[in-house]
Amino acid sequence: MSTPIIVAALYQFTPLSYPEQLQKELKAVCHEQGIKGTLILASEGINGTVAGTRTAIDHLKSFLAHHFDALEYKESSAATMPFRRMKVPLKKEIVTIGDPSVSPIHLKGTYVDPQDWNALISDPDTLVLDTRNDYEVKIGTFRGAINPQTQTFSQFPTFAKTLPKAKKVAMFCTGGIRCEKASSYMLSEGFENVYHLKGGILKYLETVPPEENLWEGDCFVFDERVALATGLAKGQFERCFGCRHPISKEDKDSSFYERGISCPHCYHTLTDKKKLRARERQRQEDLAQQRGYSHLGDSQR
Repeated sequence: MSTPIIVAALYQFTPLSYPEQLQKELKAVCHEQGIKGTLILASEGINGTVAGTRTAIDHLKSFLAHHFDALEYKESSAATMPFRRMKVPLKKEIVTIGDPSVSPIHLKGTYVDPQDWNALISDPDTLVLDTRNDYEVKIGTFRGAINPQTQTFSQFPTFAKTLPKAKKVAMFCTGGIRCEKASSYMLSEGFENVYHLKGGILKYLETVPPEENLWEGDCFVFDERVALATGLAKGQFERCFGCRHPISKEDKDSSFYERGISCPHCYHTLTDKKKLRARERQRQEDLAQQRGYSHLGDSQR
């Protein structure tokens, strides 16, 4: 029996005066423990998702406890390692809204626990906003939620300017970080009644019983599992290598789908040269798997 893989999603907005040193230490810890994934560091805190054995993740948690006192932390599991490598980049923001003055460290909305979320979003006076990207929203969202139809989170401020400031606003995202930062932006713009789901969709799906669940569809995640369902079970979607878009069974039945090359979302945007190169890469990867070893191009996925 294979060893279960623990997937840990975490973040905290907190001032970091030594991100470069912490980057070196995190790289060393994750390398030593065989942990893979991404941990983003910035002067405003930490954000990321990583995976490893139970022992490895516990070791990382212990290390992080010396540097962060209030991590928003949640776990799920995977049958196999969902990441190809480990990255610890230094960035200007741990989640990019494009405005360095927006700071949940100093200003943020009201947390709403998952068990209280249904009552808030069922209130007809509440404007429910999905702060994720359009391709994420399309495979699942909360009943009645508004899709801003953004391609990147940095487009959210432009959308927010179209909303009535008198309304009570409830926001959510995958793990809680985007809606927390969005709440800071909206408060700075004059919105007064701003709420966000603590722990995000993942914590909601983990803790709210299926019979009480107001979530519809799957929740997109940024790893090889692609999407999770109620109870954090693996969902039904896969990912297109050509554009990284989540694809359904119906997408795979399309004449525009070619495994490892294209799907209906990207077929017409790929040049013949790119398709040819992708077919050769897929052929080499299939050959490598048949021989029982990883293809070098695998790490680039």
